[in-house]
Amino acid sequence: MISQNRIQSSNSIGETAFPKTLLTRLMMQAPYQPATNYWRAFELAEVIRYGFPSGRGLDLGCGDGHLMGIILESTGTRDLVGLDVDPEETAIARARNVYHEVVTAPADHIPFGDDEFDYVFSNSVLEHIENIDGVLREVARVLRADGRFLFTVPGPDFHASLRGPQSADREAYLHAVDTRCAHLRYWSLAQWTERMEKSGLALIHCQEYLEEPQVQRWDTIARWTSGALMRVFKRKKRPIEIQRVLKIRSSRIRLPKILASGCARLMQIGDNTPSSRFGCLLIEAKKR
Repeated sequence: MISQNRIQSSNSIGETAFPKTLLTRLMMQAPYQPATNYWRAFELAEVIRYGFPSGRGLDLGCGDGHLMGIILESTGTRDLVGLDVDPEETAIARARNVYHEVVTAPADHIPFGDDEFDYVFSNSVLEHIENIDGVLREVARVLRADGRFLFTVPGPDFHASLRGPQSADREAYLHAVDTRCAHLRYWSLAQWTERMEKSGLALIHCQEYLEEPQVQRWDTIARWTSGALMRVFKRKKRPIEIQRVLKIRSSRIRLPKILASGCARLMQIGDNTPSSRFGCLLIEAKKR
């Protein structure tokens, strides 16, 4: 097990290149969510660079399968099961043919037997789930001996990385960000390690990604896109619900590559400021 104090930063190994190709791909497939695409481009680059597991896997919180399809373009095909609690998302995921099987179920009640998977992957999902201890226990249960759990989450410096007001209004600003993103926690490595150990999972590796300037750029884009829409659609709490009202999430809206590449270039401008603070964590654990 690695030390709880040993967190590897992406820039410590000289791998902070702007993921323009991934961002272009994301913008082509989902041009209606530029802020999410910006964040996910760095996230997927980190996952692909770190190395995606092999064997039979479970994508926990697979959503519509969009992100996994892009990961597999770089890593090769996998024997994968997709799981998500949202039936509208799993319906889209089935149509993408990314997974061998897609099931609709909550992450704290995985409808599979013990020791069925070589690995479980979860991308920016655990921060949204209230019963996190139940999820960790279920992950440990369905993993085979020495099976791996690879996941990404916002980290303990996420709030500190946001620019926003520094006055008394900062708490309201942070609350608005958390509401928009449906974030419930920003645990440290020590907190994740403690909760995983109680569930039978041992920490292997942790590294930081999404530098402070990138978190701030994501927030700026989000405030002018999803944030603005949320102010218009006051009765809808989440951007995904607004996308459904506008009937764009399940549509075949696509952006030509030349336009998507141009958008990626615009988001790249000025993205060269190094930082010692990061907003997210990539964590790998194994079943004990």
